[in-house]
Amino acid sequence: MGVEDPVLVQQLENLQIDPNFVLPPEHRPTRKYNDYTAAGEQVPVIDLSSLRRSNKNPGEEEGEGEEGSKRSSLIHEKLVEQVGKACEEWGFFQVINHGISLSLLDEVETNARNFFALPLEEKLKVRRTFENALGYYDSELTKNVRDWKEVFDFTTRGVLELPVASSGNEEQIHVYKNQWPENPSTFREVCEKWSKSVEGLAFELLGLIAESLGLPATYFHKYWLPDDSNFIRLNYYPKCPVPNLALGVSRHKDGGGLTVLVQDEVGGLEVRRKDGEWIGIKPQRDAFVINVGDLFQVWSNDKYKSVEHRVVVNENKARFSVPFFFNPSQSTNVAPVPQLLGENLPLYRQYNWGEFLQTRKGSNFKNLGVENVQIYHF
Repeated sequence: MGVEDPVLVQQLENLQIDPNFVLPPEHRPTRKYNDYTAAGEQVPVIDLSSLRRSNKNPGEEEGEGEEGSKRSSLIHEKLVEQVGKACEEWGFFQVINHGISLSLLDEVETNARNFFALPLEEKLKVRRTFENALGYYDSELTKNVRDWKEVFDFTTRGVLELPVASSGNEEQIHVYKNQWPENPSTFREVCEKWSKSVEGLAFELLGLIAESLGLPATYFHKYWLPDDSNFIRLNYYPKCPVPNLALGVSRHKDGGGLTVLVQDEVGGLEVRRKDGEWIGIKPQRDAFVINVGDLFQVWSNDKYKSVEHRVVVNENKARFSVPFFFNPSQSTNVAPVPQLLGENLPLYRQYNWGEFLQTRKGSNFKNLGVENVQIYHF
């Protein structure tokens, strides 16, 4: 964007900061990265320990026989109700007792921090490009404004195949492939272990969300078959000398199915409540942050809405986070689920997920001058 204030222009020049980081005044952060004092309720925290118990022998934790099964069923119904309420009222929630090893998380963070600490020329060896949007990048755009962050992206399957629009009848596919750095030496192994662990949790959450909508637990699973477009991002937010002017990630909604995020202790993630106020999600080491994306807004015909969120940066501490974007097969056609419509008319027409994602990825590299494709366009 253009920065017209001569004092601000001089300040940016003195700090050697790209003016493309500067947000329009109406979208600049209004509270600090570690301010969690917004009035009213906070994002709910949901305990998934009953899922861990259900993986044991029936009745083992709740008592043997019919009574134990009834108690287990009631506990599960309550969990489904909690998930549904969080999705409908917030679009965000945190989960604890999720079954994923925190020691593995420590390994991921250590490897990621070591990677981002490498000299720039080393990181650029696995640089993301328009032709291959997987790997390292430090100039991503959100809402056509440059984000104050560095990222490393990889897909859980090793390749990501997305359709390319063409005028002919023959379908064209653009193939993106993972790029792995040589250093740290354990980087790839640890990232792939993490991928498998979080994918299992994501499928559990997918089932709970389906049940909360009154659908079979496995209803949405078919959209992730025979392949998927899941990918993981390692986010590094360096210290920022102008945290009042820039954001780690500008306001946005996730376009996919759901996101499973882990964040370090620094803080900075903010969610926009229904009343328009931005509130910070306080980091909790044993909690993962979950949010439903645009696909569930369409599938549920606006019952579960994707919610805007952003990342505030600061001048004191660098921040690190790892989102897992749980997305269906590129061939998936998205539309409101007929069983959920009742007498209501569908609010969205059908669109193809792969084409949607391909368009989104292109705007990460180039300022299009207009807002990126959104579900309201459908």
